[in-house]
Amino acid sequence: MPEHKRLKGRDLLLTTDWRKEEIEIALQWATRLKELRRLGIPHMNLLPGKTIFLLFFDKSTRTRNSFEAGITQLGGHAHFIAAETSQLAHGESPKDMGIILSGYGEAIAIRHDLVPGEGQAYMREVARHATVPVLNMQCDIDHPFQMLADLLTLREQFGENTSGLKVAVTWAYAPSYAKPLSVPQGLLMLLPRFGIDVVLAHPPEYRLLPEALELARKGSAEGGGTISLASSMEEAAEGCHVVYAKSWGAAKLLENPEESLAVARQYKQWICDERLMSIAGPDAKYMHCLPADRGNEVSNEVLDGPRSLIYPEAENRLHTAKAVMALTM
Repeated sequence: MPEHKRLKGRDLLLTTDWRKEEIEIALQWATRLKELRRLGIPHMNLLPGKTIFLLFFDKSTRTRNSFEAGITQLGGHAHFIAAETSQLAHGESPKDMGIILSGYGEAIAIRHDLVPGEGQAYMREVARHATVPVLNMQCDIDHPFQMLADLLTLREQFGENTSGLKVAVTWAYAPSYAKPLSVPQGLLMLLPRFGIDVVLAHPPEYRLLPEALELARKGSAEGGGTISLASSMEEAAEGCHVVYAKSWGAAKLLENPEESLAVARQYKQWICDERLMSIAGPDAKYMHCLPADRGNEVSNEVLDGPRSLIYPEAENRLHTAKAVMALTM
């Protein structure tokens, strides 16, 4: 059986659930599908008539639209479900939902990211009863489709052999809301598996979840990349190829967002600006999953400047979503 055929019917709940070779297949498919779209070559024959259910417990721009546009371009259809407007709001069980939606379509995708200890557990319970692939559109632990898009962007920028790249993953101040921890955790869980050295920096209140760090350490042992800690943004950025500076909430305070934001205000100086990028070096690039708090997490000069990869990175969300849907559905 061709390797990619073995991915049919597979869940993607954490990037660590897939072997490196399987992630490589997804990236190759994303690259091919991106080229077909660039050339204007239709590929609606890949998932004709297939349906995916998109269940959201949180707001979304890139995730919802990349999945909806992606399934349309593959010949299928997406149903958007807001948790608060469905029977989930009245306590319908993940078992019932997983079984019933499995009978209506070919995949279930879920975003459930704001409460530590809940999102990944909920998805696993749905997957235990579903008979179709269950895909993680972001949880409390990981953001797999963003991670695949980030890795694809790094490969496009620096070449397919990413061994030896150094990426600074650093907390940055944002006043808007207490953001999930899944992006920094996901970066640590995936990038070192492909030989990338990750340097993590954050104020003491913004530690990542222990279970995510344990998965990250196992992945780094497999792939040869390293994970190290820095005490400041400046220390993390020094000599890096990429600065990935974004905000995330304090895990112990995510259920008390006002307190979390009050703690964050102590660290307004944690901003990615031209000064920080100069420490990284003249050729260093800036990445962010978006939305970014302009003037807080990052200066406009960096976000809109020639070092920024945010728009190619965001576009790649479409191609990685399409690749995984095409492979698994």
